[in-house]
Amino acid sequence: MNDFFEKIKELQDESIRSKHEQLVNGVINAINEKIVKKGDKLPSINKMVSEIGFARKTIVKAYEDLKNRGIVESKNFKGYYVANVNTKSQLKVALLLFAFQSFHEDFYNTFRKSLGKNYQIDIFFHHNNAAIFKNILETINGKYGMYVIAPIPSKESAVLIEQFPSEKTLIVDRFIDMPSEYSYISQEFELSTYHKLEEMHSRILKYDKVVLFYRDDSDYPVGIKKGFNKFIKDYNIKGSVQKTYKQGSIKLNTLYFFISDSNLWQVLKDCKDLNFKVGKDIGILTHNDADFKEIIFDGITTISADFKQMALEAASFVKHRTTVHKIIPFNIKRIDSL
Repeated sequence: MNDFFEKIKELQDESIRSKHEQLVNGVINAINEKIVKKGDKLPSINKMVSEIGFARKTIVKAYEDLKNRGIVESKNFKGYYVANVNTKSQLKVALLLFAFQSFHEDFYNTFRKSLGKNYQIDIFFHHNNAAIFKNILETINGKYGMYVIAPIPSKESAVLIEQFPSEKTLIVDRFIDMPSEYSYISQEFELSTYHKLEEMHSRILKYDKVVLFYRDDSDYPVGIKKGFNKFIKDYNIKGSVQKTYKQGSIKLNTLYFFISDSNLWQVLKDCKDLNFKVGKDIGILTHNDADFKEIIFDGITTISADFKQMALEAASFVKHRTTVHKIIPFNIKRIDSL
């Protein structure tokens, strides 16, 4: 096994790679150069610690990564063996999102690009349906090397996700209360919405009334409604929450706050038909940014987390598996539609 250890040690000076990546690539190089072949037993964890000097958890993590690619297999009480000499096998990642909306598309494209060609990403959507969410989790459990999950915020969802190993699981998008060993890169809605409305207070005062369109039977985050209601109460602003926008009901000197882009299109059509100027005759504020909002009507104001940043950090977790607990802050973009 001397040649095997030498092959791994060759990569130890590559400071741009983590120790886990050095070990994974060292084993792959040893297979490619036929130092070890299919069916050969790899050194034990203890032997690797002794020869390489890496921590046990780093070696276990590397062997498990190779297992998830199908390159290595473990046999009970017998150790790790070379299972496949096709070292181009990709680590499989299960990505479970709400739906393929524009901001989810931004997340997916950035996530995929950041991971690169050594990862196979299978994407699933639950559409805020608890039965579909449960069925997908039961179907994918144990079949992927990593799991990136946008959960339905509920205790039932937390119980389901706890069936997945914490070191392979990342919660994204919506925050959910999980044991501390589980990682998350999520949004926070109530205080974030409140504080961003505070920042726009002087512009909001231009309008006689503010209307938030919010449906309790949808996947809208309840924190947005709570933050909105707190803001209009604390600042004594005339405001209301309505289920949906009815086409043709547009009113002058009103600020419309949309979560759903389908409602946004309806009010913009009314603006065009009545020759209303956005940012002067009426105001428009939307949740979640998208490229088209930068273009239409000289730009639509958004309150939004940076989903590209979220995706980059999610990809980093998949690559390095370092525990992370992070809330992505909201940003205000393009203020002129207020």
